Amino acid sequence: MIIVLIFLIILFIATGLITGNFLFDLALNPKSSKSIIFKDEFNEEKELNKLENEKWLAENAKDIYLQNKKVNLHSYEIKNIKESKIWVIAVHGYTDSANFMVPAAKQFLKYGYNVLMPNLRAHGKSEGKYIGMGWLDKDDIILWIDYLIATYGNIKIILYGISMGAATVMMASGEDLPSNVRMIIEDCGYTSVWDEFAYELKYLFKMPKFPALYNANIITKIKAGYSLKKASCVKQIKKSKLPILFIHGDKDKFVPFCMLDKLYEAAGEKKEKLVIQGAGHAEASLISPEKYWHTVRKFIKRYIF
Repeated sequence: MIIVLIFLIILFIATGLITGNFLFDLALNPKSSKSIIFKDEFNEEKELNKLENEKWLAENAKDIYLQNKKVNLHSYEIKNIKESKIWVIAVHGYTDSANFMVPAAKQFLKYGYNVLMPNLRAHGKSEGKYIGMGWLDKDDIILWIDYLIATYGNIKIILYGISMGAATVMMASGEDLPSNVRMIIEDCGYTSVWDEFAYELKYLFKMPKFPALYNANIITKIKAGYSLKKASCVKQIKKSKLPILFIHGDKDKFVPFCMLDKLYEAAGEKKEKLVIQGAGHAEASLISPEKYWHTVRKFIKRYIF
C-alpha cells in the first residue's frame, strides 16, 4: 500500500512538472507554436492589413533602438507635423507587434499627437528569450519614457495599450514614473498573469491550477526571472495615482470580461470605464469606433492639462 502511495505521489509530481513545463513553453517561449491558443487559420484580410501597415511604417516611421540589460529593444517613432508636445506610447498585445498598433497611431496622429510604438521584448524587432507578459516589459516602457523626455524635453505622455500591452501600461503605472506621464488608457488587459493563465488552463484544457500552474510559476522564475503571481495589474494600479481609462468588450473570451470590474475597483478616484457591447478580444475599436475614440479623446482632454 505504501509503495502504491509513493508511486502515485511521484506520478503526480512528474505529471505536474511535465504540464508545468508545457504551459511555460506554450505561453512564454516566443518560438513555440501558439495554434492551440489561437487556433490559427490563414486570414487573407489580416495578412493584407499587415503588409499595408508595414508599408505605412516604412514611409512614416523612424526606427529607434535602445538596450535594457543587453536586450536590444526597438520602437517606431512618428512625429506629428504640428510639432506637438504630447506623445502617446502605444503598446501592442501578446504575439503581435508594433505593426498591430498602426490604426491607433493614425488616430492619435489625427488628434495632433506624436506616437512611439515599441515592440515588446521577444516581439517584432525587439530581442528577448521569453515573453514578459507585461511584467518585464513595464521596465522597458520606463526606458522609452526616459528616452522621450531626454530627447524632447518638457513633454506630456499618454500610455496606451491593448491586451498584453494594456497589462504592460497598467503594471508600469505602479512604478515611480516621471510627472510627464499624465494618464493610462488600457484596452482589454488582464488582472494578473496568474489569473489569465489560470483562466486559459480551464478554458482551453479543462485543467485546474494545481499542480500545472504552480510548477509553471517555478519554471518561469528560474528561466524568465519573474513570478506569475507578482505580475499583477491590480496590485500595480492600486499604487498608481494616474487617471486610468478602462476599456473592455463584453464578449471577450480571451481575457474574460469579468476582469474589468476587478481592475476598475482597484484604481483610484480618477478613472472611467467603457464597455463595448458585442466586442470580443481587442475588437472594441472595430465594433464601435465612434464611441471608442470619442471616449478616448474626451478622457485625454479631461486629464492632459
